[in-house]
Amino acid sequence: MVSLYLTGGPQPLSWSLRMKVAIGAARGLSFLHNAKSQVIYRDFKASNILLDAEFNAKLSDFGLAKAGPTGDRTHVSTEVMGTRGYAAPEYVATGRLTAKSDVYSFGVVLLELLSGRRAVDRTKAGVEQDLVDWAKPYLGDKRKLFRIMDTKLEGQYPQKGAYMAATLALKCLDREPKARPPMTEVLDTLEQIEVPKTAARNSQSGQKRVHVPPSPRKSPAQNPSPMNVTRTSYPLPPRRESPHVH
Repeated sequence: MVSLYLTGGPQPLSWSLRMKVAIGAARGLSFLHNAKSQVIYRDFKASNILLDAEFNAKLSDFGLAKAGPTGDRTHVSTEVMGTRGYAAPEYVATGRLTAKSDVYSFGVVLLELLSGRRAVDRTKAGVEQDLVDWAKPYLGDKRKLFRIMDTKLEGQYPQKGAYMAATLALKCLDREPKARPPMTEVLDTLEQIEVPKTAARNSQSGQKRVHVPPSPRKSPAQNPSPMNVTRTSYPLPPRRESPHVH
């Protein structure tokens, strides 16, 4: 099995394969969250998704996973660990971990699958360095969604399906944890997204190809796409000291 970041090569993943990966990963998180003893993954990111020869997704590296809250507790208080760009903002700020923290991270990965960009890219300027900050304004607008879609797809994706996926990502990335959908709902929504059987049918389904002049890029080796390289993950910087909440 190989990591999601090692599967691209010269041929980018098709829309149908990206949705297959998203569904497989969502199914894995849903299983963990709804187990008899809940497990919170805590470091969900694209490089922790392994794919077999048929592009079936499996979660790997459970080193930072934590048991979910029990009894009347609503969260687990823990040291902030994870990968910048994927960790939920409330977790980074307070150290309070819930299953909804994983939902936020899933939203980031889904956004990577849609855009072909990395969660954090220091080679870009300004707001474009942070994928979530850059993409959020476009996710809920059908007319502007094409601006964040991966140009390597060359318009070969269903307009309705892309909008459904983008809307789902926006819900997962809500800054209010309680407003994020549970992973069971995320999985159900992804399974409802129509995947075209042929590229020809897709190109005739109302999706217009829009030429967007590309911004200057470095060579693939210097500025890799999330679809074909392994990112280097690193712990988040220590959070500021705050009163412990039990």
